Amino acid sequence: MRLIIFIIIFLLIEWYIFSALKVLVEGYSPIMRRGFSIIYWMISLGFIGFLFYLSLRGERTVQNSPLIYVQSLFMIYFLSKVFILLFLVIDDFRRLLTNWLSRGASDAVTRSPRSKFLLKLGVIMASLPFFTLLYGKIMNTFRFKVRNTKIPITGLPEDLEGFKIVQISDIHSGSFVYKDPLIRAVNLINAQKPDLVLFTGDLVNNTADEVEGFMDVLDKIESKQGVFSVLGNHDYGDYVDWPDQASKKANLDRLKNIHRNLGWNLLLNSNSLLSIGSSILAVIGVENYSVYDRFPTYGKLSTAYEGTDKADFRLLMSHDPSHWEDEVTSQFKKIHLTCSGHTHGMQFGVEIPGWIKWSPVKLMYKQWAGLYQNADQYLYVNRGLGFIGYAGRVGILPEISVLELTKKV
Repeated sequence: MRLIIFIIIFLLIEWYIFSALKVLVEGYSPIMRRGFSIIYWMISLGFIGFLFYLSLRGERTVQNSPLIYVQSLFMIYFLSKVFILLFLVIDDFRRLLTNWLSRGASDAVTRSPRSKFLLKLGVIMASLPFFTLLYGKIMNTFRFKVRNTKIPITGLPEDLEGFKIVQISDIHSGSFVYKDPLIRAVNLINAQKPDLVLFTGDLVNNTADEVEGFMDVLDKIESKQGVFSVLGNHDYGDYVDWPDQASKKANLDRLKNIHRNLGWNLLLNSNSLLSIGSSILAVIGVENYSVYDRFPTYGKLSTAYEGTDKADFRLLMSHDPSHWEDEVTSQFKKIHLTCSGHTHGMQFGVEIPGWIKWSPVKLMYKQWAGLYQNADQYLYVNRGLGFIGYAGRVGILPEISVLELTKKV
Protein backbone atom coordinates (compact mmCIF):
# COMPACT_ATOMS: atom_id res chain seq x y z
CA MET A 1 0.00 0.00 0.00
CA ARG A 2 2.84 2.40 0.85
CA LEU A 3 4.40 1.71 -2.54
CA ILE A 4 1.10 2.46 -4.32
CA ILE A 5 0.68 5.74 -2.41
CA PHE A 6 4.26 6.72 -3.22
CA ILE A 7 3.74 5.97 -6.94
CA ILE A 8 0.53 8.04 -7.06
CA ILE A 9 2.28 11.02 -5.47
CA PHE A 10 5.29 10.49 -7.73
CA LEU A 11 3.12 10.47 -10.88
CA LEU A 12 1.29 13.64 -9.81
CA ILE A 13 4.61 15.44 -9.33
CA GLU A 14 5.90 14.10 -12.64
CA TRP A 15 2.78 15.34 -14.43
CA TYR A 16 3.16 18.74 -12.78
CA ILE A 17 6.77 19.05 -13.98
CA PHE A 18 5.96 17.64 -17.43
CA SER A 19 3.09 20.11 -17.96
CA ALA A 20 5.47 22.97 -17.24
CA LEU A 21 8.37 21.66 -19.33
CA LYS A 22 6.10 21.39 -22.37
CA VAL A 23 6.19 25.19 -22.47
CA LEU A 24 9.89 25.05 -23.35
CA VAL A 25 9.35 22.80 -26.38
CA GLU A 26 6.31 24.60 -27.80
CA GLY A 27 8.33 26.02 -30.69
CA TYR A 28 9.81 22.67 -31.73
CA SER A 29 8.50 20.36 -34.45
CA PRO A 30 5.75 17.83 -33.67
CA ILE A 31 8.30 15.00 -33.88
CA MET A 32 10.59 16.72 -31.33
CA ARG A 33 7.70 17.40 -28.97
CA ARG A 34 6.49 13.82 -29.27
CA GLY A 35 10.02 12.52 -28.71
CA PHE A 36 10.37 14.64 -25.59
CA SER A 37 7.09 13.27 -24.20
CA ILE A 38 8.02 9.66 -24.95
CA ILE A 39 11.49 9.91 -23.37
CA TYR A 40 10.17 11.76 -20.33
CA TRP A 41 7.51 9.16 -19.53
CA MET A 42 9.69 6.19 -20.45
CA ILE A 43 12.12 7.24 -17.71
CA SER A 44 9.32 7.82 -15.21
CA LEU A 45 7.58 4.53 -15.97
CA GLY A 46 10.95 2.75 -16.01
CA PHE A 47 11.54 3.96 -12.47
CA ILE A 48 8.13 2.68 -11.38
CA GLY A 49 8.92 -0.69 -12.96
CA PHE A 50 12.22 -0.73 -11.08
CA LEU A 51 10.38 -0.12 -7.78
CA PHE A 52 7.99 -2.97 -8.48
CA TYR A 53 10.94 -5.20 -9.32
CA LEU A 54 12.51 -4.47 -5.94
CA SER A 55 9.18 -4.98 -4.23
CA LEU A 56 8.70 -8.41 -5.81
CA ARG A 57 12.19 -9.40 -4.67
CA GLY A 58 11.43 -8.15 -1.17
CA GLU A 59 14.35 -5.71 -1.28
CA ARG A 60 14.80 -1.98 -0.78
CA THR A 61 17.81 -1.84 -3.05
CA VAL A 62 19.82 -4.13 -5.32
CA GLN A 63 23.04 -5.86 -4.26
CA ASN A 64 26.00 -7.12 -6.32
CA SER A 65 24.20 -6.38 -9.60
CA PRO A 66 24.77 -3.98 -12.52
CA LEU A 67 21.31 -2.65 -11.61
CA ILE A 68 23.12 -0.72 -8.87
CA TYR A 69 24.25 1.69 -11.58
CA VAL A 70 20.73 1.93 -13.00
CA GLN A 71 19.48 2.71 -9.51
CA SER A 72 22.13 5.40 -9.21
CA LEU A 73 21.18 6.97 -12.54
CA PHE A 74 17.56 7.18 -11.43
CA MET A 75 18.75 8.82 -8.22
CA ILE A 76 20.77 11.42 -10.13
CA TYR A 77 17.93 12.13 -12.56
CA PHE A 78 15.20 12.63 -9.98
CA LEU A 79 17.38 14.46 -7.47
CA SER A 80 18.23 16.98 -10.18
CA LYS A 81 14.54 17.46 -10.99
CA VAL A 82 13.97 18.69 -7.45
CA PHE A 83 15.52 21.98 -8.59
CA ILE A 84 13.01 22.25 -11.44
CA LEU A 85 10.21 21.52 -8.99
CA LEU A 86 11.47 24.24 -6.66
CA PHE A 87 11.43 26.87 -9.40
CA LEU A 88 7.98 25.76 -10.55
CA VAL A 89 6.61 26.24 -7.05
CA ILE A 90 8.24 29.68 -6.88
CA ASP A 91 6.73 30.56 -10.26
CA ASP A 92 3.25 29.39 -9.26
CA PHE A 93 3.45 31.42 -6.08
CA ARG A 94 4.46 34.42 -8.20
CA ARG A 95 1.51 33.84 -10.54
CA LEU A 96 -0.96 33.59 -7.67
CA LEU A 97 0.42 36.69 -6.01
CA THR A 98 0.50 38.70 -9.26
CA ASN A 99 -3.08 37.82 -10.07
CA TRP A 100 -4.28 38.57 -6.53
CA LEU A 101 -2.63 41.98 -6.55
CA SER A 102 -4.08 42.85 -9.95
CA ARG A 103 -7.50 41.20 -10.21
CA GLY A 104 -8.02 39.00 -7.14
CA ALA A 105 -7.15 35.41 -6.44
CA SER A 106 -9.95 33.82 -8.46
CA ASP A 107 -8.69 31.38 -11.11
CA ALA A 108 -5.20 32.87 -10.77
CA VAL A 109 -3.11 30.05 -12.12
CA THR A 110 -5.03 29.71 -15.41
CA ARG A 111 -5.01 33.44 -16.18
CA SER A 112 -1.39 34.25 -15.42
CA PRO A 113 1.24 32.91 -17.88
CA ARG A 114 4.11 30.78 -16.64
CA SER A 115 7.53 32.45 -16.60
CA LYS A 116 9.81 30.89 -19.20
CA PHE A 117 12.72 32.65 -17.51
CA LEU A 118 12.14 30.89 -14.17
CA LEU A 119 11.51 27.61 -15.97
CA LYS A 120 14.77 27.88 -17.91
CA LEU A 121 16.59 28.89 -14.74
CA GLY A 122 15.21 25.78 -13.02
CA VAL A 123 16.44 23.58 -15.87
CA ILE A 124 19.89 25.22 -15.73
CA MET A 125 20.06 24.77 -11.96
CA ALA A 126 18.98 21.14 -12.34
CA SER A 127 21.71 20.50 -14.91
CA LEU A 128 24.44 21.46 -12.42
CA PRO A 129 23.82 18.60 -9.94
CA PHE A 130 22.93 16.27 -12.82
CA PHE A 131 26.26 16.61 -14.61
CA THR A 132 28.24 16.92 -11.38
CA LEU A 133 26.78 13.71 -9.96
CA LEU A 134 27.09 11.98 -13.32
CA TYR A 135 30.79 12.92 -13.46
CA GLY A 136 31.26 11.66 -9.90
CA LYS A 137 29.64 8.38 -10.87
CA ILE A 138 31.68 7.83 -14.02
CA MET A 139 35.07 9.13 -12.87
CA ASN A 140 35.31 8.90 -9.06
CA THR A 141 33.52 5.77 -7.86
CA PHE A 142 36.73 3.74 -7.67
CA ARG A 143 39.30 6.52 -7.80
CA PHE A 144 41.02 5.40 -4.61
CA LYS A 145 43.13 8.01 -2.86
CA VAL A 146 45.98 7.14 -0.50
CA ARG A 147 46.09 9.75 2.28
CA ASN A 148 49.26 9.93 4.37
CA THR A 149 48.99 11.43 7.84
CA LYS A 150 51.63 11.65 10.57
CA ILE A 151 50.30 11.53 14.13
CA PRO A 152 52.59 13.01 16.83
CA ILE A 153 52.24 11.12 20.12
CA THR A 154 53.59 12.37 23.43
CA GLY A 155 55.97 9.83 24.98
CA LEU A 156 55.81 7.43 22.04
CA PRO A 157 58.28 4.53 22.59
CA GLU A 158 61.19 4.27 20.17
CA ASP A 159 59.91 0.87 19.02
CA LEU A 160 56.76 2.55 17.67
CA GLU A 161 58.48 5.46 15.93
CA GLY A 162 57.43 5.31 12.28
CA PHE A 163 54.91 2.52 12.94
CA LYS A 164 52.64 2.48 9.89
CA ILE A 165 48.92 1.80 10.19
CA VAL A 166 46.73 1.42 7.11
CA GLN A 167 43.04 1.99 7.79
CA ILE A 168 40.20 1.09 5.46
CA SER A 169 36.51 1.35 6.21
CA ASP A 170 33.02 0.98 4.78
CA ILE A 171 33.72 -1.43 1.95
CA HIS A 172 29.98 -2.04 1.47
CA SER A 173 30.64 -5.12 -0.64
CA GLY A 174 26.98 -5.34 -1.66
CA SER A 175 27.59 -2.28 -3.83
CA PHE A 176 30.39 -3.97 -5.79
CA VAL A 177 29.61 -5.83 -8.99
CA TYR A 178 33.09 -6.71 -10.26
CA LYS A 179 36.29 -7.72 -8.48
CA ASP A 180 38.67 -5.43 -10.39
CA PRO A 181 38.16 -2.30 -8.25
CA LEU A 182 38.76 -4.24 -5.02
CA ILE A 183 41.82 -5.92 -6.52
CA ARG A 184 43.26 -2.46 -7.24
CA ALA A 185 42.42 -1.32 -3.72
CA VAL A 186 44.10 -4.35 -2.13
CA ASN A 187 47.20 -3.82 -4.29
CA LEU A 188 47.35 -0.20 -3.11
CA ILE A 189 47.02 -1.31 0.51
CA ASN A 190 49.81 -3.85 0.20
CA ALA A 191 52.02 -1.35 -1.63
CA GLN A 192 52.12 0.76 1.55
CA LYS A 193 53.85 -2.15 3.35
CA PRO A 194 51.84 -1.56 6.52
CA ASP A 195 52.81 -2.71 9.98
CA LEU A 196 49.14 -3.03 10.83
CA VAL A 197 45.87 -2.94 8.86
CA LEU A 198 42.58 -1.88 10.40
CA PHE A 199 39.10 -2.31 8.96
CA THR A 200 36.60 -0.14 10.82
CA GLY A 201 33.25 -1.63 9.86
CA ASP A 202 30.47 -1.95 7.28
CA LEU A 203 31.79 -4.87 5.29
CA VAL A 204 28.31 -5.34 3.78
CA ASN A 205 25.20 -3.30 3.07
CA ASN A 206 22.72 -5.73 4.59
CA THR A 207 23.52 -9.44 4.44
CA ALA A 208 26.60 -11.61 4.82
CA ASP A 209 26.35 -13.26 1.39
CA GLU A 210 27.16 -9.94 -0.32
CA VAL A 211 30.87 -10.30 0.45
CA GLU A 212 31.32 -13.99 -0.32
CA GLY A 213 32.18 -13.41 -3.97
CA PHE A 214 35.02 -11.09 -2.98
CA MET A 215 36.66 -13.13 -0.23
CA ASP A 216 39.43 -14.37 -2.54
CA VAL A 217 40.39 -10.71 -3.04
CA LEU A 218 40.08 -9.36 0.49
CA ASP A 219 42.05 -12.24 1.98
CA LYS A 220 45.10 -11.00 0.06
CA ILE A 221 45.55 -7.96 2.34
CA GLU A 222 48.97 -8.23 3.97
CA SER A 223 50.40 -6.69 7.13
CA LYS A 224 53.29 -7.45 9.50
CA GLN A 225 51.00 -7.49 12.53
CA GLY A 226 47.88 -8.76 10.79
CA VAL A 227 44.48 -7.31 9.95
CA PHE A 228 42.07 -6.27 12.71
CA SER A 229 38.40 -5.49 12.17
CA VAL A 230 35.18 -4.38 13.87
CA LEU A 231 31.54 -4.31 12.87
CA GLY A 232 29.63 -1.27 11.58
CA ASN A 233 25.95 -0.42 11.75
CA HIS A 234 25.19 -2.10 8.39
CA ASP A 235 26.81 -5.37 9.42
CA TYR A 236 24.15 -6.36 11.96
CA GLY A 237 21.36 -6.81 9.41
CA ASP A 238 19.21 -4.22 11.16
CA TYR A 239 17.95 -2.85 7.84
CA VAL A 240 16.51 -6.16 6.64
CA ASP A 241 12.99 -7.49 7.28
CA TRP A 242 13.99 -10.89 8.65
CA PRO A 243 11.31 -13.58 9.07
CA ASP A 244 12.51 -14.14 12.63
CA GLN A 245 15.32 -13.32 15.05
CA ALA A 246 16.97 -16.68 14.47
CA SER A 247 17.52 -15.80 10.78
CA LYS A 248 19.01 -12.44 11.73
CA LYS A 249 21.36 -14.05 14.24
CA ALA A 250 22.40 -16.71 11.71
CA ASN A 251 23.30 -13.96 9.23
CA LEU A 252 25.43 -12.13 11.80
CA ASP A 253 27.19 -15.35 12.83
CA ARG A 254 27.88 -16.02 9.15
CA LEU A 255 29.43 -12.58 8.75
CA LYS A 256 31.60 -13.03 11.84
CA ASN A 257 32.89 -16.30 10.38
CA ILE A 258 33.66 -14.52 7.12
CA HIS A 259 35.91 -12.07 8.98
CA ARG A 260 37.76 -15.00 10.51
CA ASN A 261 37.98 -16.88 7.20
CA LEU A 262 39.51 -13.78 5.64
CA GLY A 263 42.23 -14.05 8.26
CA TRP A 264 41.03 -10.89 9.98
CA ASN A 265 41.02 -10.57 13.77
CA LEU A 266 37.46 -9.48 14.53
CA LEU A 267 37.30 -7.61 17.83
CA LEU A 268 33.89 -7.70 19.50
CA ASN A 269 34.19 -5.45 22.56
CA SER A 270 37.63 -6.94 23.09
CA ASN A 271 41.30 -6.19 22.54
CA SER A 272 44.55 -7.71 21.39
CA LEU A 273 48.00 -6.87 22.76
CA LEU A 274 50.80 -6.74 20.19
CA SER A 275 54.48 -6.91 21.15
CA ILE A 276 56.47 -4.44 19.06
CA GLY A 277 60.08 -4.80 20.18
CA SER A 278 59.98 -4.21 23.93
CA SER A 279 56.77 -2.16 23.68
CA ILE A 280 53.14 -3.22 23.82
CA LEU A 281 50.51 -1.84 21.45
CA ALA A 282 46.89 -2.50 22.42
CA VAL A 283 44.38 -2.79 19.59
CA ILE A 284 40.91 -2.24 21.07
CA GLY A 285 37.75 -2.91 19.11
CA VAL A 286 34.18 -2.04 20.06
CA GLU A 287 30.98 -2.99 18.34
CA ASN A 288 28.92 -0.18 16.85
CA TYR A 289 28.36 2.75 19.19
CA SER A 290 26.43 5.86 18.18
CA VAL A 291 24.89 8.87 19.89
CA TYR A 292 22.05 8.80 17.34
CA ASP A 293 19.00 6.60 17.93
CA ARG A 294 18.70 5.74 14.25
CA PHE A 295 21.95 3.75 14.48
CA PRO A 296 22.29 0.71 16.75
CA THR A 297 24.56 0.73 19.79
CA TYR A 298 26.14 -2.55 20.83
CA GLY A 299 29.52 -1.21 21.86
CA LYS A 300 30.88 -1.62 25.40
CA LEU A 301 34.17 0.20 25.61
CA SER A 302 34.64 -0.53 29.32
CA THR A 303 34.64 -4.25 28.49
CA ALA A 304 36.86 -3.84 25.43
CA TYR A 305 39.37 -1.72 27.39
CA GLU A 306 39.98 -4.27 30.17
CA GLY A 307 43.53 -5.64 30.31
CA THR A 308 45.23 -2.79 28.42
CA ASP A 309 46.71 -1.04 31.48
CA LYS A 310 50.29 -2.09 30.69
CA ALA A 311 50.14 -1.05 27.04
CA ASP A 312 52.46 1.70 25.82
CA PHE A 313 50.05 2.74 23.09
CA ARG A 314 46.28 2.24 22.89
CA LEU A 315 44.51 2.22 19.56
CA LEU A 316 40.72 2.07 19.40
CA MET A 317 38.60 0.99 16.46
CA SER A 318 35.05 2.36 16.69
CA HIS A 319 32.96 2.59 13.54
CA ASP A 320 30.92 5.70 14.35
CA PRO A 321 32.97 8.87 15.08
CA SER A 322 30.27 10.26 17.39
CA HIS A 323 31.59 7.76 19.96
CA TRP A 324 34.82 9.75 20.35
CA GLU A 325 33.44 12.87 22.02
CA ASP A 326 30.58 11.05 23.72
CA GLU A 327 32.75 8.61 25.69
CA VAL A 328 36.38 8.25 24.60
CA THR A 329 37.73 11.74 25.31
CA SER A 330 35.82 12.07 28.58
CA GLN A 331 36.19 8.63 30.15
CA PHE A 332 39.10 6.90 28.42
CA LYS A 333 41.83 9.52 28.24
CA LYS A 334 44.60 6.92 27.89
CA ILE A 335 43.39 5.92 24.44
CA HIS A 336 45.85 7.66 22.15
CA LEU A 337 44.22 7.15 18.75
CA THR A 338 40.69 6.28 17.67
CA CYS A 339 40.00 5.15 14.10
CA SER A 340 36.46 5.49 12.72
CA GLY A 341 34.57 5.56 9.43
CA HIS A 342 30.81 5.53 8.85
CA THR A 343 30.27 9.02 7.39
CA HIS A 344 31.74 8.41 3.88
CA GLY A 345 32.12 12.22 3.89
CA MET A 346 28.58 11.78 2.51
CA GLN A 347 30.38 10.96 -0.78
CA PHE A 348 29.84 14.62 -1.61
CA GLY A 349 31.70 17.75 -0.58
CA VAL A 350 34.54 20.14 -1.24
CA GLU A 351 38.09 19.63 -0.01
CA ILE A 352 40.86 22.04 -0.93
CA PRO A 353 43.78 21.61 1.51
CA GLY A 354 44.47 24.81 3.40
CA TRP A 355 41.32 26.47 2.02
CA ILE A 356 38.09 24.61 2.57
CA LYS A 357 36.81 21.32 3.91
CA TRP A 358 33.04 20.96 3.75
CA SER A 359 30.34 18.36 3.28
CA PRO A 360 26.62 18.32 4.16
CA VAL A 361 27.41 15.51 6.62
CA LYS A 362 29.12 18.16 8.74
CA LEU A 363 25.63 19.22 9.85
CA MET A 364 25.30 15.88 11.64
CA TYR A 365 28.87 14.92 12.52
CA LYS A 366 31.35 17.37 13.98
CA GLN A 367 34.16 14.96 13.11
CA TRP A 368 33.44 13.59 9.67
CA ALA A 369 36.71 13.16 7.72
CA GLY A 370 40.42 13.25 8.45
CA LEU A 371 42.35 13.92 11.65
CA TYR A 372 41.01 15.57 14.82
CA GLN A 373 42.70 16.26 18.15
CA ASN A 374 41.60 16.79 21.73
CA ALA A 375 44.59 17.37 24.04
CA ASP A 376 46.76 14.26 23.58
CA GLN A 377 44.03 12.18 22.00
CA TYR A 378 43.45 11.82 18.26
CA LEU A 379 40.60 10.68 16.05
CA TYR A 380 40.97 9.73 12.40
CA VAL A 381 37.79 9.39 10.33
CA ASN A 382 38.26 7.42 7.13
CA ARG A 383 36.17 8.56 4.15
CA GLY A 384 35.26 5.00 3.19
CA LEU A 385 36.48 2.66 0.47
CA GLY A 386 33.12 1.76 -1.08
CA PHE A 387 29.78 3.47 -1.50
CA ILE A 388 26.12 3.00 -0.74
CA GLY A 389 23.09 4.52 -2.47
CA TYR A 390 24.72 6.90 -4.92
CA ALA A 391 27.28 4.92 -6.93
CA GLY A 392 29.80 7.71 -7.10
CA ARG A 393 31.66 10.45 -5.28
CA VAL A 394 31.92 14.18 -5.77
CA GLY A 395 34.84 15.92 -4.07
CA ILE A 396 35.21 13.17 -1.44
CA LEU A 397 37.22 10.32 -2.95
CA PRO A 398 37.31 6.72 -1.63
CA GLU A 399 40.16 6.51 0.84
CA ILE A 400 43.03 4.33 1.97
CA SER A 401 44.44 5.98 5.10
CA VAL A 402 48.13 5.63 5.98
CA LEU A 403 48.68 6.73 9.57
CA GLU A 404 52.28 6.98 10.73
CA LEU A 405 53.08 7.29 14.44
CA THR A 406 55.80 9.76 15.39
CA LYS A 407 57.10 11.04 18.71
CA LYS A 408 55.82 14.49 19.60
CA VAL A 409 58.71 16.89 20.07
